[in-house]
Amino acid sequence: MKLADLKIALLSVSTRVYRYTAPATPTFPYIVWQDEFEAGSLSGDGRKIGRILEGSIDLYSKTADNPFINAIEKALNDAGICFRLNSTQYEPTTKVIHHEWVFEIETDVA
Repeated sequence: MKLADLKIALLSVSTRVYRYTAPATPTFPYIVWQDEFEAGSLSGDGRKIGRILEGSIDLYSKTADNPFINAIEKALNDAGICFRLNSTQYEPTTKVIHHEWVFEIETDVA
């Protein structure tokens, strides 16, 4: 599994998918994803052979029941990507609803 698989899964939900940051004036709803740290590693024969990367997927929407919520979870399940919903927040200054998922992907070491 690679981070590209995560991006492909998210692009099956929307074309408004960004890594790390969105444009200054994005069109809602939109998705931002990022890998954040190594959550674990795999070793064998005295060397590192794999890693587990953890990151987040953020959905920004103006509606509470946005269909992207279920579509993101279905796309991640279909791609075999482990995830959990971490939080749902309302941002009163921008009137945006923000859903955050945490994902983990096992990748090979180059």
